[in-house]
Amino acid sequence: MTSEEKKAFLLLKSVIFHYHGLDEDEQKILDETAKKYDAEEELKWANEFIANDYISAFERAREYLNKIIGRLEKDKRLSYLDMVWRANNQKGYITEMEATAMLKLAKDWNIEDELIEMVKR
Repeated sequence: MTSEEKKAFLLLKSVIFHYHGLDEDEQKILDETAKKYDAEEELKWANEFIANDYISAFERAREYLNKIIGRLEKDKRLSYLDMVWRANNQKGYITEMEATAMLKLAKDWNIEDELIEMVKR
């Protein structure tokens, strides 16, 4: 994963977790992800991106992610959303807002049907 992809992935994960307000479990998952991918600076960047304007964070992130992740091959786009979906399951729940946000991104990336099928499994 390139540094640009690390930024995009951590922004994706972080903005989904922030969608309803970041809690301690979610922060722990983000920190573990950053450590796993040697991406502490990229997580810092993602957190600053969101903090810059919390209200518009999802729409700004969506625009950014469409430029970075949206151009990757289909399997990789789906893989990123799958990892975020699993991270939500790791904390024990997925809110309707988080699911809706992921569906919006899946639609942007032309993988909506694939995400729905993946979730059904």
